[in-house]
Amino acid sequence: MKALAISFCILCTGLVLSQTVQVPSPKQGRPGEVLPLTRFRPRTEPYQPSAEEKRQIQVKLAALDGEIQVRRAKGVKDELLVDVEIFAEAARWILTFPEEFFRKESVASTIAVLEMGAERAALLHKGQSPWTSQKGRMMRGYRSAVDGSVQPYRLTVPEEYDGTRAFPLDVIEHGRYVTRYEVEFINAFARRGADRPHLPGTIQIELFGRGNNAFHWPGETDIFEGIAAVSKAYKVDKDRVALRGFSMGGAGVWHSALHFPGEWASVEAGAGDTESHRIRVMPDLAPHQQAMCRIFDNTYEWMLNAFNMPFIGYVGEIDGSFAKHVAARRQLAQEGFHFEGESFTTGLRVKEVPSIVFLVAPNTPHATDPEFRKRMDAMHLENLKRGRVSPDHLRFLTYTTRYNRSHWATLEGLEKHYERAEIEAKRLANRSQYEIKTKNLNRLRLRETERATAVTIDGQSLTVTGAAELVLAKAGGKWQVARGEEPAGLRKRHGLQGPIDDAFLEPFLIVKPTGVPWNVAAHQQAMAILSRFDRQYQLAYRGHLRVKEDKDVMAADFEKYHVVLFGDPGSNRWIERVAGKLPFTWGQETLTMGGQRFAAAEVLPAMIYPNPLNPKRYVVLNSGLTALWEDWAGDFPTPQYGDFAILRVGTKEDPDVALAGVFDEGWKVAAR
Repeated sequence: MKALAISFCILCTGLVLSQTVQVPSPKQGRPGEVLPLTRFRPRTEPYQPSAEEKRQIQVKLAALDGEIQVRRAKGVKDELLVDVEIFAEAARWILTFPEEFFRKESVASTIAVLEMGAERAALLHKGQSPWTSQKGRMMRGYRSAVDGSVQPYRLTVPEEYDGTRAFPLDVIEHGRYVTRYEVEFINAFARRGADRPHLPGTIQIELFGRGNNAFHWPGETDIFEGIAAVSKAYKVDKDRVALRGFSMGGAGVWHSALHFPGEWASVEAGAGDTESHRIRVMPDLAPHQQAMCRIFDNTYEWMLNAFNMPFIGYVGEIDGSFAKHVAARRQLAQEGFHFEGESFTTGLRVKEVPSIVFLVAPNTPHATDPEFRKRMDAMHLENLKRGRVSPDHLRFLTYTTRYNRSHWATLEGLEKHYERAEIEAKRLANRSQYEIKTKNLNRLRLRETERATAVTIDGQSLTVTGAAELVLAKAGGKWQVARGEEPAGLRKRHGLQGPIDDAFLEPFLIVKPTGVPWNVAAHQQAMAILSRFDRQYQLAYRGHLRVKEDKDVMAADFEKYHVVLFGDPGSNRWIERVAGKLPFTWGQETLTMGGQRFAAAEVLPAMIYPNPLNPKRYVVLNSGLTALWEDWAGDFPTPQYGDFAILRVGTKEDPDVALAGVFDEGWKVAAR
């Protein structure tokens, strides 16, 4: 039990509400000022650049920044400017975190990166941008909608690309390299090329993923923003997209493939984790902690979602990830599937779904065997030649409406979040008839239903009229055809289902208080949480928080962003505006939630909720990402709090938790 307390935030000591638990102090993350961890940094001491070396970098950076500002003032398009800014930002980050001068050569590498940027800036000065039509390897970038940051990606364009036809896209999620931040990401590509060999006849993008976070939270969004950036600049065949990764990148692929199964024409998960250490102790966790572990800690339990995509699972026989590879296979066996073949030779294929294959390289450690590499590349090319296919037999599961779509089915409403929800659907008679079985669903949207005339769902027969989309809703245990628009009232749905961390997948705005706080200690706690989040976000996700003071926030901000409000109703005018419409009572003397009363001076609420000022967006109170700090660079940065937490005011930036839980499907505190 001691090990559990160290590895996860808290043990359940007594239920308070069905999804709410009062908890003792969690294990604290490292102090905010001690940012470097082994997963972020190597164990070796970094190089200490001299004052002169720093000066050289700063001079070149200032010059490049100046050129960028001039070009922007002259109206150069942002999509060209970001291709220069990526070099300036790389140097700026290494100066911000000088521990990233990992070796003496890092100084020369940083200068080389700035010179690459200066070369591109000089070309823009002449009205030229030849890299946009260049073939072969190059660095490009995009501006993220999440926080306005500039993010780099590696790109390889085949010689035969001429812009007249769409090309397949090969998407690479990189492994964990504790020395690979922007400077090294750029320089290593120039020297050695991509981590995964380029698939012939494809455009290849290797994502930066905002560093080493296993492509979670803003790192997850980087996948799709990167694909969108390439698809805007080049002709990409959206039905021929491959997704590949190894090690941490393999863990990322397990996650992004199984949570977005309708996006890919071919998938390769090389090694990588499929379950967190928390899964083994799930019964001992508080209910809201168990719920959080069903977002991605249990990736192997999502394995059914490989049913409708060509999927390759690869691992070495003596790789430390071998057991996690086996866990995914075992899950498919538990789902009722059978295997044929030999993993060392022909590969273990799922008999019922031959496009799912598991490969094990004999006597191979944490590496990709060259012969197996050739075999997998051949599989990918065959899969890309065929392209993504809209299946007539679809199977899909989820535990949250955040990940709710596969091909032509979207699971829009769950009866209960964080419990398994699934669909098995078959299209018959030239797509005119549908046979559907569901579990834990109450709202379903089907597409490609122009010829639909009859639906049998959970044994109930419905007559329908063909249309591009068909919505079915269940009430009182009976399904019926429903209107396409969202039903009135608050309910958990895609992008508005929590937990707190969910707000940071999309554009968000931090709102700082300028008023007089009700309670000084609680106010100081809120500011400490914000300060810590700012520092950690910069290191882990390579961006700066978008911040406004409450007096400067405009109505348009509530349309564009999830707003993250810090303070209390006295200090933050927007908390004052919304507090009366949130599921708690917050006064100057007491705070009441879930039937419990707290002294307002001793606690601070953290929460996510549909914004009363714009219910299509979130409002968040007094919280950033909530995973334990040591998990931010791991494969499973699992939320600590759920949808809400009552934090104990104290001197710690990572405060103790008095109460935490998950709202029900109507965004209410669960009844006793």
